[in-house]
Amino acid sequence: QVQLVESGGGLVQAGGSLRLSCAASGRTFSASTMGWFRHTPRQEREFVGSIDWTADRAYYSDSVKGRFTISRDDPKNTVLLQMNGVLPEDTGVYYCAAAHSCLGDGCYDKQAYNYWGQGTQVTVSS
Repeated sequence: QVQLVESGGGLVQAGGSLRLSCAASGRTFSASTMGWFRHTPRQEREFVGSIDWTADRAYYSDSVKGRFTISRDDPKNTVLLQMNGVLPEDTGVYYCAAAHSCLGDGCYDKQAYNYWGQGTQVTVSS
């Protein structure tokens, strides 16, 4: 089992920045990929981005590419989502997820993920 806890959500003005954290515990060695998803009024569990734990490569949806950055803090077993230039349409509940194994585009699919955090609310005011 892998336990995931998100933090860092809150209210931010459009154009501002926010950093979300996902602390992983338990059998973290079993997770190959960490992903971020969001639930918005437009879409349930929309893929935001992911990072391959061993290759340290990150992938992003077109809607956030160039604005959001995913990184790892290995000593803390934490994955970070740095959100810059946020837009009102970025408002939603953000979830961290862990997958035992996924490849390429397969990591964009929420079905590929085995463990989920409880989510953290991000609200962007215009």
